[in-house]
Amino acid sequence: MIRPFLLSGDVLRVLDQRLLPREERWLEVTDCDGCAGVIDTMAVRGAPAIGCVAARGVAFAARDLAARGLQDADARDRLRAAGARLVATRPTAVNLPWAVERLLAVADATPVEQWAARLAAEADAVAAEDLEACLAIGRHGLDALPPGRLTVLTHCNAGALATAGYGTALGIVRALHDAGRLARVFADDTRPRQQGARLTAWELHREGLPVTLVADTVAGLLLRRGAVDAVVTGADRVAANGDSANKIGTYQLAVLCAHHGVPFYIAAPTSTVDLACPTGDAIVIEERDPDEVRRVDDVWVAPADVDAYNPAFDVTPASLITAIVTERGVARPSYRETLAALMRPPRGNRD
Repeated sequence: MIRPFLLSGDVLRVLDQRLLPREERWLEVTDCDGCAGVIDTMAVRGAPAIGCVAARGVAFAARDLAARGLQDADARDRLRAAGARLVATRPTAVNLPWAVERLLAVADATPVEQWAARLAAEADAVAAEDLEACLAIGRHGLDALPPGRLTVLTHCNAGALATAGYGTALGIVRALHDAGRLARVFADDTRPRQQGARLTAWELHREGLPVTLVADTVAGLLLRRGAVDAVVTGADRVAANGDSANKIGTYQLAVLCAHHGVPFYIAAPTSTVDLACPTGDAIVIEERDPDEVRRVDDVWVAPADVDAYNPAFDVTPASLITAIVTERGVARPSYRETLAALMRPPRGNRD
């Protein structure tokens, strides 16, 4: 299985996604600053994956602080500061603060001298649970999508590279393939960082799935011709009402689906659902370096000094989403009720 990161002893090895598909280079990360760095520079990306790496960053910080023999209050303040440093790297994806707060809550309940082992185990659990969630999303997606053999279009990369493995949107694609129900995947190239071309096409082609790469601007033509049975994307944050933030360009796909009568699905773990966020209007949209638009890698494709606007995400209104597939089941309108129901802990596990 393709994995975006691997733990080897006290070293987190991160596949540098900025270099794919030209080169497969693994970065070695051994501390919290290193984890923040690979998230900030997008060497690792995808909401679930950066949550997993952020969890490991908190565990690294806890290990290092415990080894220094600091006073209890000082150590806890410094760990909180390390968590804040991680959260500040990417503001849109809710999995990142969710994972950091989960690790900090464990630290709050643990003596400092036990931090290293306890928080490392919790970071392991975050990654293991994410992989299990992706497998479950794939299973639920088989029932959520239309029956029969399907051609699916996806945007950006919500695959193994964006998670602990297997993927969310691509988890559904893989499940369809394993069930003999996948005719073809159209992968949008996803400007300006080409995650669809560099990552999704690489993943699926490497595994032998039937994938066809298209420019973002081809999607409307495919939908008009009836060449696509469903569109499935991931999400970086899902608001309580179902509004979903995902890679820029997702919203226009959802509008096209509504116009052409093609179902549009979001696939995301419940760690991406933010019930404290009432609607998509409250989601902070990350803006990145305008040079990402003005050039492709090191090649300038526009005047270096032309004005450029580079939001990393947009928000798709819940009214355009056919269903939201999670590891706990499928939410359908009205999302305020169905998402809230999915987020309730199982009986016997409630505080």
